[in-house]
Amino acid sequence: MDYFVQLLLNAITLGSVYGLIAIGYTMVYGIIGMINFAHGDIFMLGGFAALIAYLVLMTLFVGLPIVVVLLVMMIVAILMTSLWNWTIEKVAYRPLRGSFRLAPLITAIGMSITISNFIQIAQGPRNKPIPQLVGDVYTFDGISVSLKQVILTVVTVVLLAIFWYIVNKTSLGRAQRATEQDRKMAALLGINVDRTISITFIMGAALAAVAGTLYLMYYGVAHFTDGFTPGIKAFTAAVLGGIGSLPGAVLGGLMIGFIESFWSAYFPLAYREVAVYSILAYVLIFKPTGILGRPEVEKV
Repeated sequence: MDYFVQLLLNAITLGSVYGLIAIGYTMVYGIIGMINFAHGDIFMLGGFAALIAYLVLMTLFVGLPIVVVLLVMMIVAILMTSLWNWTIEKVAYRPLRGSFRLAPLITAIGMSITISNFIQIAQGPRNKPIPQLVGDVYTFDGISVSLKQVILTVVTVVLLAIFWYIVNKTSLGRAQRATEQDRKMAALLGINVDRTISITFIMGAALAAVAGTLYLMYYGVAHFTDGFTPGIKAFTAAVLGGIGSLPGAVLGGLMIGFIESFWSAYFPLAYREVAVYSILAYVLIFKPTGILGRPEVEKV
């Protein structure tokens, strides 16, 4: 029983990372109907920005409290990724917004490769480790819970609540939902559609930056390929939970975390990825919109 609960905690931690990244995917898709395949690399970029902030802080201000260090790392990562995502949307996606549907998809893949290669050249191809930032571990009846796991889970829940409130209860959220439903009508009603879409990209980048910082804190290493596998898993989570739904994105992330954690414990590790994508295929066969997704209404 203790082993099962331990696996459960590990699954929630892993799923929280996927969920945070998946919210960014689902927000961008929900407002402009486009999959931003560069989002996983924005997550990786956030991790590297946090790493550089950590190295600068440790060089200039020795002995800072770890809470301050993590907060500064997160702020720097958010600023860096927001600037990148805003630039990507303005330069690469906005000119193609009225083009055929494959054009933004191809551009998104191109931006993903560009960011990955840029980090490889700028930071080198080797792993970039950092010392363990949070090492506290609490044991309850044979079950170990690390402070890192608690931080990851709490941050995910808090950010989900904040962004759900923004989307559903604020004027910005109303503008985003109006833009999602009909961009032309939203513009006629006085909504600045371009600004709304840019803000959505910035919000997605902020979530990816937080996820990248927490990922660095949890695993203690950054690599230029870190955006690929977590990015694909997060996209899978967004589709599984129902792309366009914020709770669905987190639910999908948790489901993938559960599948990976329990499969690794009880079944051959080589088939773990097969299990994840097989579950996705199974869900989409019987519920194409995902678990919490809504059927798309075709405008005529």
